[in-house]
Amino acid sequence: MKIYKVGLPFIGMSSFMLLMSPLANAAEMSNMDHGSMDMSGMDMSDMDHSGMDMSGDMSDMDHSGMDMSGDMSDMDHSGMDMSGDMSDMDHSGMDMSGDMSGMDHSSMDMSGMDHSSMNMDMSGMQGGEPPPNARSPDYSNGVDYGQYGKPVMMGSLPLWGVSVETLGYQFENDQIDFEAEGWYGTDSNRVTLRSEGSAQTNDDKEIDSLSSLAYWKPLGIFWNGEAGIAYNTENDKSAIMAGIAGTAPYFVETDARAYLYTDGQVQLDLGAAYEWRLDQRWVVRPELELTAFSKDDTDNGITKGFNEFEAEVRLAYETFSRQLAPYVGFSYESALGDARDLRRQEDEDVDSNSLTAGVMFWF
Repeated sequence: MKIYKVGLPFIGMSSFMLLMSPLANAAEMSNMDHGSMDMSGMDMSDMDHSGMDMSGDMSDMDHSGMDMSGDMSDMDHSGMDMSGDMSDMDHSGMDMSGDMSGMDHSSMDMSGMDHSSMNMDMSGMQGGEPPPNARSPDYSNGVDYGQYGKPVMMGSLPLWGVSVETLGYQFENDQIDFEAEGWYGTDSNRVTLRSEGSAQTNDDKEIDSLSSLAYWKPLGIFWNGEAGIAYNTENDKSAIMAGIAGTAPYFVETDARAYLYTDGQVQLDLGAAYEWRLDQRWVVRPELELTAFSKDDTDNGITKGFNEFEAEVRLAYETFSRQLAPYVGFSYESALGDARDLRRQEDEDVDSNSLTAGVMFWF
């Protein structure tokens, strides 16, 4: 039996070469070019990357031509460490169109990767671009509107209406009071025709009325404006009219209208009303009215300032669809200021009260 003696220098050199071999391979892989690496035919479905360590410096690695279109549905990347520097990695040409539905990336650390230039084609995931005629511009999807035609917003339709606030008889004064308004238009623009006054039922059958034709437009949520022309049969004069009407706080119906007559006289009418509902049908409605003038007109029984005050309380019962409401009430009228003296000189009542009965309706 022969015994070979090996010197210590030879053993040390061999060990050094064995240690340097992995380091040389790692250094060589850092500059590897994966640009032409084709993995499309490889079956990587059972590959386990759980212990794969990619924490090193892979900033110069080029994956632009790397083809990963094969079946990687069962690849496990749960333990893959990619925490290293990958900021300079080029993925622009990387093809990842293969089946990766089963890949597990739950534990992958990719915090340092730069995906800004990564090109991933996902156009086929939702069936591609929809056809040009997928949905019609009016969202009808080709279904017609039937016998009723295309729907429109109610606020844009021209409508009309008639409202009669007062049509009643005063027993004491033996006269019929009336106040009615009709309109045509939309919620934004209307034309209104309004008339109020009284008609005597005695021998002379005299009718005193103030009628106006005006343009109506909302000024806000609770207020509407009016402007037009008017005619007063009591003094036989025409006027320019402007007013505002709406709902004051606590649901008080308020209106104020000014009339400028051809002779320079200005008449101001102020009114307020409130509906106090006792139940779904019975309603108590108090009303107040004030009338003022800008100058004296003794021929028509007018003095400067406030001339007349009227108050009425009604108890109404709304029938049918609340469009018809018969009522009974009590009214009071009084002359104010210098108008009281003028009426006394003409031997007229300065104060009067009367029971009233009538009907309110609208359609």
